[in-house]
Amino acid sequence: MKDETLKAVKEAYKIESECIAEMLDYLDEEKFSEAVALLKDAVRIGTCGCGHSGIICQHLAHLLCCIERPARFISPAEAVHGATGFLQKGDVMVFASRGGKTKELIPIMDICKKKEVKIITVTENMESPLALGADVVIKQYVNRETDKYNSQGTTSTTALCMIFHALQTALIEETGFKNEQFALIHPGGAVGERLNKK
Repeated sequence: MKDETLKAVKEAYKIESECIAEMLDYLDEEKFSEAVALLKDAVRIGTCGCGHSGIICQHLAHLLCCIERPARFISPAEAVHGATGFLQKGDVMVFASRGGKTKELIPIMDICKKKEVKIITVTENMESPLALGADVVIKQYVNRETDKYNSQGTTSTTALCMIFHALQTALIEETGFKNEQFALIHPGGAVGERLNKK
């Protein structure tokens, strides 16, 4: 490996760790609390995003299921072909879009509004369509991506993941979720063995 490559690798660690440390400065406690309240009270939760954001939205849906908040990732392609039928009045849809202008998501937001589904948007652009149309907006902060061109979804993906991890952490506290509940639904793997050890 070239010296320049190793330098870039080390810089990547530095960029992402600095981003997470700086994210706290952008945490709006009131808006975050509103988002937690919506997720806590929702019967069903949808998550939706494109590209890297979509992949992390899949992760959020799984995290929510792990704490018994019924959720599913709704792909942007399937959403406009009937999949938004999963959501009913009073449910919550979480959109993730760094720029807040992802064209595939705008029609889905319109459907959610007509169905009276509450909308949480995570975005860097607070003046974007997906932010302005949301009930609650959580600001995403990104210092820069890790690649030299500042274009790959790297640090932005980590930042989004951190926000979702914080939401799950808050919901565990607010719902009183117990590890015994997790043991029941997660008997598999090493984690399951540890949780269910007699």
